Amino acid sequence: MEALRQDDPRRFGRFTALARFDEEASAVRYVARDTASGETALVTAARPELAAVPVFSRRFRAEARTAERLAGGWVSPPLETGKAAGTPGDGPEPLWTAAGYVPALPLDEAVGIAGPLPERVVRVLGAGIAETLSRVHATGAALQGLAPGTVLLAADGPRLTAFGPLGAAASAEAGPEDRLSVRLGYLTPEQIAGEEVSAASDLFVLGLLLAYAATGATPFTEGPAEGASRRIAEDEPELDCVPQELRELIASCLAKDPAERPSAGTVAAELALEGAAGLARGGWLPEPLAAAVADQEARVRALEVPAAGGAEMPGAYGVPGTAGTPGTDGAPGAAGTFDAEEAPGAETAGPGDIEEDRGTTRFLNTGPRPPRNDTPTTQLALPQGAAAPPPPALAPTAQQAPAAPGASAAHRAPAAPGGAPQPGHPYAAPAAPYAAPGSVSPAGPPHGGPTPYPAAALPAGAGGAGAGGGGPMVSLPLPPAPAPAPDPGASRRTLLTIAAAAVGGLVVGGGAMAALGSGETAAATDDKPAPKPRRTLPGQAPEPRWTYTHPASEAPPLTAAVWQDELLVLTGESQAAAVDLRTGKRRWQRADAAKGQAALAAGTDLVFVASPTEFLWLAPKDGKVVHRVRYTEAFDDLAVGPLAGSSGPVIWFTASHTVTVKAPKPKKGKKKGKDKQVPEAFFLAYDIVRRKELWRTPVPAGRAPGTPSYRVAAERSADILVRQRSASLTPAEVRAAKRKGSVRSFDQKTGKLLWTKQYGAATPEAATAGDEDGTLYAAVGTDLEAFEADTAKPLWRVEGTEGSVYGTPLIAGPLVHTTESSQSVGAIERESGRLVWRRSTEVPAPGNAPSITLSSSEKTLIAADAVQVTAFAADSGERLWKFQDIGAAEPKGATVSAPYRVLTVGKTAIVQRERSFYAFPVA
Repeated sequence: MEALRQDDPRRFGRFTALARFDEEASAVRYVARDTASGETALVTAARPELAAVPVFSRRFRAEARTAERLAGGWVSPPLETGKAAGTPGDGPEPLWTAAGYVPALPLDEAVGIAGPLPERVVRVLGAGIAETLSRVHATGAALQGLAPGTVLLAADGPRLTAFGPLGAAASAEAGPEDRLSVRLGYLTPEQIAGEEVSAASDLFVLGLLLAYAATGATPFTEGPAEGASRRIAEDEPELDCVPQELRELIASCLAKDPAERPSAGTVAAELALEGAAGLARGGWLPEPLAAAVADQEARVRALEVPAAGGAEMPGAYGVPGTAGTPGTDGAPGAAGTFDAEEAPGAETAGPGDIEEDRGTTRFLNTGPRPPRNDTPTTQLALPQGAAAPPPPALAPTAQQAPAAPGASAAHRAPAAPGGAPQPGHPYAAPAAPYAAPGSVSPAGPPHGGPTPYPAAALPAGAGGAGAGGGGPMVSLPLPPAPAPAPDPGASRRTLLTIAAAAVGGLVVGGGAMAALGSGETAAATDDKPAPKPRRTLPGQAPEPRWTYTHPASEAPPLTAAVWQDELLVLTGESQAAAVDLRTGKRRWQRADAAKGQAALAAGTDLVFVASPTEFLWLAPKDGKVVHRVRYTEAFDDLAVGPLAGSSGPVIWFTASHTVTVKAPKPKKGKKKGKDKQVPEAFFLAYDIVRRKELWRTPVPAGRAPGTPSYRVAAERSADILVRQRSASLTPAEVRAAKRKGSVRSFDQKTGKLLWTKQYGAATPEAATAGDEDGTLYAAVGTDLEAFEADTAKPLWRVEGTEGSVYGTPLIAGPLVHTTESSQSVGAIERESGRLVWRRSTEVPAPGNAPSITLSSSEKTLIAADAVQVTAFAADSGERLWKFQDIGAAEPKGATVSAPYRVLTVGKTAIVQRERSFYAFPVA
């Protein structure tokens, strides 16, 4: 860290800048604080010369919106985005975004402090990255932003801070005619071959990162720099130093053929079946890293609002420079300091060296950086002044260029001029004397960055030989991007240039990273034809048959139901509406059915809806009311509760009313007592085709106002098994149950109560379901147990995940499909209780158990939760695809927090999230 410079902004919206945190290729990051609330933030401000390039500013804003859509799990949400106020002078005001400060270390710095990381740490790190990759890949996009500097290690788990090729950039420079040059550094075999980037490309880079974390070195760096691309494309990685338990998985990620690499979900499950959060519970960082994170947090929180002259950081390593004198850096791990002129091997600054602001105070071994140059290899053209198109489903966000809107705070030491990373942290044990900026770098890299290529092999940058910006260049064909509409009024063109370089010595970069997603036209630098784009990505959800968005002028739907494979019937606060299942177009809306419960088929020609005050039968063609039965007329003024279940034309529901119980006649000489108002409840069966009540059975009243809430757990030939929802139990019933739930059996024909039983230690809240053969399945503690329904005899037990509970199971054929709050789903043999498969949805736990639905053919199991929808092969557990919608697309749109819901009909799965509906084909 260092003090604010004269030309630094002092205000970012509600945040006051305290100090410079670090500099990246295209942005400067500041520690800032909201003086009103005391909230500390990390502000990423784009460099003004880059912000002036239209394609850069559009990308920066798109990344801020993307960070909002991806917030959650291991991605931190942004706090505020805008233009800086209080910029000194008349210079341009930079773009900026603020994220909550989270103490964390970049992966390269963590390896510099602790050396190769223990296996458990690598597992948590890899599982967390893979879980987020899985979310990204579920949208059909690739991340393209993994790097040792964009992956952070926080106390509770890893953080990802870059979501596109800009995040992995080594440098970014603005050129003439609105040209933006970006140096990339991470290549995969398919990129070297000029093929399209896919989700599998992310898995290759993940393999590189895991190998680096486990060994402190990166595969493919042994040998001359000019042969790096050949080694990546042809050589097998050296993984002898990787722990045996991780070697096979990392090797599979580094397979040359993308089709042979595992999915992100597979990697996450193999590294941590309980999820990264579960494995990290109780602490996961080694003691030196935990201490470094805590120390970083303490020093940041000690920063005070600066006076006009800047800010100092108490307890910083290194002595602040005085006015007119460059600041100096302290040796890592040492209390003493020295000037750059006194550093061992220091050289006098030459003409190519960068000059430092003489009024600058520097902290934590942060020195001036040498300039970077670039050689363009590929150009993407965008008509100047063209409106920014909508961002892709996962527009890249970045920590390095620019820093991700949700990036966590983590300070970083600059790379030495020779290209070797430096430890740069007080907890690091230096392998060689520290070299001040401008000095000759020590021979051989310490831990703390990917192994660099030999400095002599790198082309000289603008700062001369040894400057950090150069690297071996390769010219690669670029897959074409969609061409924007021609702009005849544009006299100039905005150019985005992508170049390739060695970043930290990891790999040779290439121009195949073209997905900067602004609608740019690609112009490749050679004549090799671009490959045809792949139609699908592994794990990508299929193209929906149609999509439907509920009008913003209406409240979001309360319920959704399918009618006769023809209509999707939606009920809301103000009306009911029907959507054609073939086209996704709205067919009708009807105010009479407002706040109705799920629509059912009343025969073949009517739609049945239970509203709060009456039963309605609607015409499917136009929604016109054909019949109506008011509760006050048909059910003796009963207040009808929610539906408990249905089968064919029969529905079951509860109802209640209040009756007056007269006080008993008093004994002689005694006063008469008061009459009492007592709720009286019933369980009813009703035929919606004949519009006739079948039976009515008295049942215990529920919690005020008196109507109990039932759910049919199983339907058998002679009876139905019913559970009462715990929220409707009276306090007296709760005390009498002694924390045990019960199931009631009612005769199908007469409604007579046959029996009431308890099953093991199943609680009133326990998820319960039964089958037609007389077996009841109930969640008991963390396990799932099967019982004989009529005798309560235990049959088998399947252990669940520690700290998790089972949700409501789904019975189909020979299998019981399960769901757990650990965000796992699975299948169990009904007869034996043998676990057939169990897979994670890779949504960060804990949370509610996902709701599960089977396709009509029972071949596809679909799990839905608040984060995503995941489809599995029902028989084997093979993960088929994942889906997340984009949420509110407009910049000021509200955050959508509603969970996903799924309905299936024929070969279609209808996925709903608040107002949005998608019709996906399924097996």
